[in-house]
Amino acid sequence: MPAASPQPRRPRSGSRRDETARLAVLHAADDLLAEHGFGALTVEAIARRAGVAKQTIYRWWPSKVEILLDTLIEDSDKHLPVPTEKPTAESIRGYLRGFERFLTSNPAGKVLLALIAEAQHDPDTAKSFHKRYLGPRREQEREMFARGTDAGEVSPRIGPDATIDALIGPIVYCALTGSSIPSGLVDTLVEDLLRPRSN
Repeated sequence: MPAASPQPRRPRSGSRRDETARLAVLHAADDLLAEHGFGALTVEAIARRAGVAKQTIYRWWPSKVEILLDTLIEDSDKHLPVPTEKPTAESIRGYLRGFERFLTSNPAGKVLLALIAEAQHDPDTAKSFHKRYLGPRREQEREMFARGTDAGEVSPRIGPDATIDALIGPIVYCALTGSSIPSGLVDTLVEDLLRPRSN
């Protein structure tokens, strides 16, 4: 079965971006968010940290949310790819453990949590977040579970979307509330919800 299509990038306008400047902007946004939080993050501060003109940033991105989405998409593709090979119970378990590490140890995890929080009260952020990140990633995760089920590796107790929510939700909730994630949480979720086939 073919691999899930890559997550779409936002259509861009204006002059072609210099790759060094683009990466500087993404890294600056990532760092400033981790240092000061979403509310204090401004395009002006990103421009200063990246060493580019504010007008240049606005020519490439319409808002700080779109900058953060580019950062999140690229970091997720690099550090948290959804398995595309024939999935096994262990590769799915490994993906969930990777997601836990992504939220708790990777600066991009803070970007994900910030965008989840901002999407709760800003409709434009929610729309872009779902279209550019959550929707495409959910489709990849749905495909992963479907292939695992077809191969007999897992036997979900509930439907695919409810399964994803039930597996991912507790991890996100702990991270959002600042609670430590119990060491056995992923194993318990996998055993209770997926019933991996015994070897």
